[in-house]
Amino acid sequence: MNILIVAATPQEVAVTRQYLAEKKYQRKDCSVHTLITGVGLVNTTYALSKYILKNKPDLAIQAGIGGSFHPFYAPGAVYVIREEVFGDIGVEEQNEFKDLFDLHLADNSFPFSDKLLKNPHVAILNKIKLKQVRAVSVNEITTNAGRIHHLMEKYNVLIESMEGAAFHYVCLQENIPFVQLRAVSNFVGERDKSRWLIKEAIESLNRELIAAIRPLLCH
Repeated sequence: MNILIVAATPQEVAVTRQYLAEKKYQRKDCSVHTLITGVGLVNTTYALSKYILKNKPDLAIQAGIGGSFHPFYAPGAVYVIREEVFGDIGVEEQNEFKDLFDLHLADNSFPFSDKLLKNPHVAILNKIKLKQVRAVSVNEITTNAGRIHHLMEKYNVLIESMEGAAFHYVCLQENIPFVQLRAVSNFVGERDKSRWLIKEAIESLNRELIAAIRPLLCH
């Protein structure tokens, strides 16, 4: 099996990369590679698309940190992202954000379903014993209270990141089985970064990432 781990920054998956290096999981019938895309939707789309043109994986796993919209989904916890949505492609008018589907500038057809980029690989998702949630991806971390409320109300999302929807989009288009793991580092809108738990979120993320890939590795 050829597994690709995708992350925006090397720090987010450093522990997992060290684990794989120590275990020397790089054999003819089983390999694990890591792709660092850079932050944001554009970087993720380009880097992942370029990679799979030459090295199409059997499974792609995106691992990263993000923000939580809900107090019950606190920093330090890790979730599987079942559905993604682009949260900032559209127009702001009359104090309301309208996306491409509202503006009839995009068809609600594959890879979209009800505006969402849904992960159809239910069996893979269910093997990971983490809560499955819906997330939104934006090019700018959301801090405005009105915008936060609108995203929650319009899309019913719990987690925010800057890469997830791009990952789902490319994998769906290229018919690559995939799963996205997202660890909460902060609450969306929290500007005091001393209250962000980035270190703890990354530790939790790597613990769950290793637990997810360990059964897939060839021994």
